[in-house]
Amino acid sequence: MGKDEHNCGENCDCDGEVLTITLTAEDGSETEFELVATFDVGDDEYVALVAIGEDEATLFKLGEDDEGNEIIFSIDSDEEYEMVSSAFCQIMDEPPDEEE
Repeated sequence: MGKDEHNCGENCDCDGEVLTITLTAEDGSETEFELVATFDVGDDEYVALVAIGEDEATLFKLGEDDEGNEIIFSIDSDEEYEMVSSAFCQIMDEPPDEEE
């Protein structure tokens, strides 16, 4: 993870640092993301990341591999994604997007 400077407002406790992470897709392509938020929904922990140069957050589930290393999982269930998306919108004080 890298760190870049930013100015995100008075309620942020990041001390002006942006955490970035590079994710590698199954095809080997890499995308750099900015960490927006980590939050809990029920007993699980999730992360919101925004690809550098993009505006929309992507939500992932956090977990551990067999060796105890933190890893990021895609959210495959539509029901789980809706629940996590709603929680993220509440955290960000935004109304959830309505499907058309």
